[in-house]
Amino acid sequence: MLRWQFDLIWSLFEFHLDRLEDEDFLWEPADLCWTLHLDERGAWEPDWADSEPDPIPVPTLGWVSWHIGWWWSVAIDHLRERTPRDRTEIGWPGPGPATVDWLRGLREEWLPILDQATEADLAAPASFPWQDDPDKSVAHTFAWVNSELMKNVTEIGQLRLLRAARTDG
Repeated sequence: MLRWQFDLIWSLFEFHLDRLEDEDFLWEPADLCWTLHLDERGAWEPDWADSEPDPIPVPTLGWVSWHIGWWWSVAIDHLRERTPRDRTEIGWPGPGPATVDWLRGLREEWLPILDQATEADLAAPASFPWQDDPDKSVAHTFAWVNSELMKNVTEIGQLRLLRAARTDG
């Protein structure tokens, strides 16, 4: 069921990934916006606050794509029993095909984890993204990945459609 759900979500994502234009990534849909900026080293740095601001900024499509890369990379680290990377260690490739390839690469890295999970694996305790909640299992993590991905795919799709529908450029 988890794989079926993931495949459904991914098929919806592919619809948008295939249609993204470079200009979609950093288009700012509102005055109060979170996006990515080139730092002095030429690396993309996301806007970030350690506590959620009020009001919450509207993210750009690029920011959402970086966010997917961050949480998904860390989920993979946890399930592969690797030291999880810090948010600041997850680099965004930049606007355009490199980010689409990065996201598709994360899918390829995720599929064996999902496909090779046994009943015992699914029942095993998982600390991510719930810090040491003994009631959460790897199955919960898989369900969370599906839910988080669906939410982010919806955000990317909506941002892409809004920019495409604009008549003022």
